[in-house]
Amino acid sequence: MIYLEHTPVAPLNSCVRMLWYTYAPLVPCRRERILPSGCVQVILNLARDFLLDCPEGEPSRPMAPSLVVGARSVYEIIDSSDMAELIGVVFHPGGFSPFVSDSADVVSNRNVALEAIWGTAARSLRDRLREAPTPRGKLCSLERFLLDTFAGRFSRNKLVSFALDCFERAPAFTTVREMATQTGWSERRFSQVFREEVGLSPKVWCRIQRFQRALRQLHAGVDVPWAELAVDCGFYDQSHFANEFRAFSGIDATSYTSRRTRWANQIPEP
Repeated sequence: MIYLEHTPVAPLNSCVRMLWYTYAPLVPCRRERILPSGCVQVILNLARDFLLDCPEGEPSRPMAPSLVVGARSVYEIIDSSDMAELIGVVFHPGGFSPFVSDSADVVSNRNVALEAIWGTAARSLRDRLREAPTPRGKLCSLERFLLDTFAGRFSRNKLVSFALDCFERAPAFTTVREMATQTGWSERRFSQVFREEVGLSPKVWCRIQRFQRALRQLHAGVDVPWAELAVDCGFYDQSHFANEFRAFSGIDATSYTSRRTRWANQIPEP
């Protein structure tokens, strides 16, 4: 298995957190659960001409080979056979807006064919990436495409970026009302702009950040009582933590701990 990550150069890095590549043709075919992080991704399958949609409890069905995976507030099921050769883009929160003509929330909790967003350029990009001879070459080719195609558009809403920074520092204690006051907007207007830029409402975003904070500690094997973990991560109590964890992941924290893998947000289905 090959897995590579690449931090893009400026000014692309203001919007894109990471480019990644994986080559794993021998991974056993199985379903895996992807937990919500709140970030938008672009994924291109370089091994075959489709990706698999895996509705829970239903047979898999083919989708387009290149997708925009919108910001999610719920888990998603994937088929690990898609990992034979993939390349992707992870956008910073609020970083996808410059790459789409509409607001980011139009793809939230959805998988949308990349060609529907970027037109025929998406098809030619996939062809170019398949022709690149090495994994590093593919990542560099993807970076160059983004830099050239979207030149002059790498700017983010400053007030939304400010709000994201505040929520990141204290997702349990910074309220939407307080944040709206600091931006100078009404609470309703702030929530609308935030959702259009980030893809999720500010309240849902903060809930996901609390969930992710707990997830990182569980994945690292932090040995603390769950009641203490819950409070440290900004939940009201252990019951609140348990309910929120199940709401976002579909499983309980004990099941997650017993099934965790190399990646915090990816666990095998039983």
